[in-house]
Amino acid sequence: MNVEELNALDILDRITDGFFALDYAWNFTYVNEEATKLLFRNREGLVGKNVWDEFPEAIELPFYEMYNHAIKQQVPVTFDSYFPPLRTWFDVRAYPSPNGLSVFFQDITEKKEAVLQSEQHYKSLFEHHPDAVFSFDLEGNYLSVNKGMEELLGYSEEEYKKLSYIPLVSEDSLEITNAHFNKAANGETQNYETKALHKNGHVVHVCVANIPIIVNEKIVGVYGIAKDITKQKQAEEMLIRSEKLSVVGELSASIAHEIRNPLTSLKGFLQLMKSTGTEVPAYFDIMTDEISRIESITGELLLHAKPQAHRFNYENVKEITEHVLVLLGSQALMNNVEVVTDVDTIPPFKCIGNQIKQVLINVIKNAIESMPNGGELVVQVKHRENKVCIQVRDTGCGIPEEFLDEVGLPFYTTKEKGTGLGMMTTMRIVETHGGEFRISSKVNVGTDIEINLPIT
Repeated sequence: MNVEELNALDILDRITDGFFALDYAWNFTYVNEEATKLLFRNREGLVGKNVWDEFPEAIELPFYEMYNHAIKQQVPVTFDSYFPPLRTWFDVRAYPSPNGLSVFFQDITEKKEAVLQSEQHYKSLFEHHPDAVFSFDLEGNYLSVNKGMEELLGYSEEEYKKLSYIPLVSEDSLEITNAHFNKAANGETQNYETKALHKNGHVVHVCVANIPIIVNEKIVGVYGIAKDITKQKQAEEMLIRSEKLSVVGELSASIAHEIRNPLTSLKGFLQLMKSTGTEVPAYFDIMTDEISRIESITGELLLHAKPQAHRFNYENVKEITEHVLVLLGSQALMNNVEVVTDVDTIPPFKCIGNQIKQVLINVIKNAIESMPNGGELVVQVKHRENKVCIQVRDTGCGIPEEFLDEVGLPFYTTKEKGTGLGMMTTMRIVETHGGEFRISSKVNVGTDIEINLPIT
């Protein structure tokens, strides 16, 4: 053995990798110090011995196949393998040489066990998650599903792996589902609701999260987590249906209450006229007023239930405001309410004049009625930032803060004989005009209503 060979062997003895050399007969020709430690064998007991005789268990493991491949193909090989007799994972790199095979190896048991433990954690999370968990490739084909997914739609894992998600989504939800999947496939986590189809044909409402699968900074697929919310949706639908029925009942009661009084008056005057055989002009005036009241109530109901088709025309909001103030001036005077106005001259803007008038009547009338013992009413109409800003401020009884959200709902009212339909109609009209309705109030201080209507 020459000096160069001795130097090379000295270097091999100093490296931290295990190293051994085999000849073409698979006999050990050299074993370094680290290899003896990793294999728990001394050098003299291995050199000159056949590797497969000394470690027969390796024949059934990747060692035998990979070493033979390296020799026959004259190519280097790299692999990981577990060696049961030593309870050790090895990272192996084998290189063919003119004399046989050179093998470098390391003990990676701790690293491998940490990886396997982490994989087991993820596998356990995947398999035992109470919700449906699944993965797709970038085309939307199923790669894996857990038991929760099998139970959700009734398919087995083998059946899923032959499908994409597309045939399992309700047709009316497919477009939005595709959009969310494509965003997830491009790196954006998505959360949404959709409708899936069970194997037996019924619809399953699901809440879905789609998460991109990223490996080596490259998106390779999409994870999914789905939760069955069918019962929740059914409960919501039942609640909505119940609320609708409740509204119908309350509306019926309100109509009966509001219309019964004028009808009673009409019936009484007709019976009186019939019994006396005389026609009293004053009776006709009262009956006409009562009929007008019935028309007003039914008109408000119809406006809310079925918005009528109206033409938007250029209207002068200053003139509309002045007409309403004249109309309600006598009521303000009777309630000892001082009316303060600040109305700008605003160029005519497109609106439905009668509806804007109705809004002003409802809001100003409510303000006056909130001050039965007198007070101050401020009405401002301003032109600000391409909007008509209407503000009505009173010093009346106010509305408790906890009830402000109820304003505009059917049948919520602070009036003894009110129905709440006026404010409901007012807010509907403002909404129809693309405007904003704001209300603030303090008990025994007053109420401030602001309405913003776009000029364009």
